[in-house]
Amino acid sequence: MRIGSIFIEAARALKFNRQRSILTMASLAWGVSCFVILYSYGDGFHVALQTAFRSVGQDLILMWGGRTSTQAGGERAGKTVRLDLSDVDAIRETVPLVGAISPEIMGNGITAVRGYRSHTLMVRAVRSSYGRIRNQTMATGRWLSPDDEVQKQRVVVLGAKAAEKLFGEMQPEGEEISLRGIRFIVVGVLKSKTQIANYNTPDNECAFIPYETLSLFMDTKYPDIIVWMPANPVFREKALQQVRGVLARIHNFSPNDDRAVRSVVFNEYMKLVDTMGIALRLLLAFIGTLTLAIGGVGLANIMLVSVTQRTREIGVLKSFGATRRAILLQFLLEAMAIVTIGGAIGVAAGWAATDLIQTLPLLGPIFKDTSGVGDIHLKISLFAVLTSTILLEAVGLIAGLLPAIKAARLDPIEALRYE
Repeated sequence: MRIGSIFIEAARALKFNRQRSILTMASLAWGVSCFVILYSYGDGFHVALQTAFRSVGQDLILMWGGRTSTQAGGERAGKTVRLDLSDVDAIRETVPLVGAISPEIMGNGITAVRGYRSHTLMVRAVRSSYGRIRNQTMATGRWLSPDDEVQKQRVVVLGAKAAEKLFGEMQPEGEEISLRGIRFIVVGVLKSKTQIANYNTPDNECAFIPYETLSLFMDTKYPDIIVWMPANPVFREKALQQVRGVLARIHNFSPNDDRAVRSVVFNEYMKLVDTMGIALRLLLAFIGTLTLAIGGVGLANIMLVSVTQRTREIGVLKSFGATRRAILLQFLLEAMAIVTIGGAIGVAAGWAATDLIQTLPLLGPIFKDTSGVGDIHLKISLFAVLTSTILLEAVGLIAGLLPAIKAARLDPIEALRYE
């Protein structure tokens, strides 16, 4: 038999067994669409977690004083190291790998008053560079400026939740609030953060004032922490080593003494977030693969039934000179045609479903964020389409091969006698 004749015979067989072929295609399409949608969900879940974690800061690093654990420079172990405001300037001037740096003093449990409304929040005294480091995005108004620092202006930026508690639906810009009896003018409100990582208090519940303004009311020589970010993530480790070297030289401790100056590198925790996302995607991909495998078993059963029902037909074809190779190829073509059409329908159905659903809630309702930043956005992945296609073709090849071999090995005389 010629190749063209084999294709024609395979097409006629599929058309003759139309109902059976359609049902088999539908089962395979269901498996593919499930795989595509599940993988899309896992991918969207991972992205939502990454976005919510990174909202704490752009490659954020925190540093604060501790106690020495080794002797250095004639100093005995156990000496207290207290970071100074001058350390911030020293780091900024001598470590070019630091992209932005700010001191920070945190005042917890401070009551903010606006008219008859009051709300207990955290006040953070920071410099203007802090906004870049902590990914502060304005909903309205502006962030703190260098002029506010130089002129020691009594201005404040409110977190989204703090602004809602104090002003409700009113526009806060230009309005006054009182912090411990001291009046401040609101110059901006932060966009609500879907934030699963923070230190002390989420930004939504904080107020931010210029660091130098705080010096009007209290001593700011010793910040609670120093907040900074590397100029480039590639140089993070090198920048951290250089910053430690500067602090070690100023405070006379060993640069290798991690207890002398404590630090938290938030990017290190991204590995945990990535592990969770990858684990979920693998689990969902495994479930989708099982669904495809079940469809493959159904295809194998259908093809075996087809061989049994068409035994006499196979005998006739062999009596007219059809070779084993031709019979094998015909049944394989039938199986692969069912698989290919079913896969194409499955991908189209998965694409349509994700396009129709688009977004599923995850962190948005928890943080009362309607922007959709913390939600799962379903999007068809090219990787999922290619993977499901390859898996499906492999399943179809395996499922169609055994029945095809059985058909090719039939003895033509016995096949003609089959009832």
